[in-house]
Amino acid sequence: MKSSTVIGSTGLVGGKVIELLAQCTKYGQIASIARQKQTNWTDKVTYIPFNSGSYTIDQPADTAFCCLGTTMRKAGSREAFRKVDFDMVVDFAQKAKAAGIERFAVVSSIGANPKSKNFYLKTKGQVEEELKKIGFARLVIVRPSLLLGKRNERRIAEDIGKVIYNIFSFLFISPLRKYKGIKDEDVAKAMIALVEQGQGTIIAESNTLNLFSKEYDAKR
Repeated sequence: MKSSTVIGSTGLVGGKVIELLAQCTKYGQIASIARQKQTNWTDKVTYIPFNSGSYTIDQPADTAFCCLGTTMRKAGSREAFRKVDFDMVVDFAQKAKAAGIERFAVVSSIGANPKSKNFYLKTKGQVEEELKKIGFARLVIVRPSLLLGKRNERRIAEDIGKVIYNIFSFLFISPLRKYKGIKDEDVAKAMIALVEQGQGTIIAESNTLNLFSKEYDAKR
């Protein structure tokens, strides 16, 4: 039986990752690092309290999933945003590697670029580069576009984006296809499918995630 460690499991994609892993007969143990234990978690899920990074990964696992992420509005400052989307992500990756985990998947963003003039996209690009240095046998970086799903929190800019997307979704054809919105479940399925196969680093852009999601369904 496989085991996995997940951080950010109370978020949109992280919640789906936990749900899918719990349903999968391949996985027997799932460690969830989160600020709060969720009532819908099954007995497979072991809760590890997350308090500003003060947690440990005591047991090795087959895979690790990093679904951490915030917004500039929620964080309140660039420094606070970077603490979550860079510092905490890298810290989790380093702890996973030290615990013997060799297969790691992370949620980044479409347009991530360490040289971008946009602070958000620059931070995402920088964390991608830092993760590559850690030396995982398998590193999966997914870059979703607008995430479609029901959050437990309000993100006003994202809500507006969804309304605009629903009105103009017919315009998202090649070469704009990669900007098309994608369901949270498809991102989670793609992450699981990709982290389990092959070696080396793969960067999956948003317009390819549905294909990998179908691969997941075909093998389950």
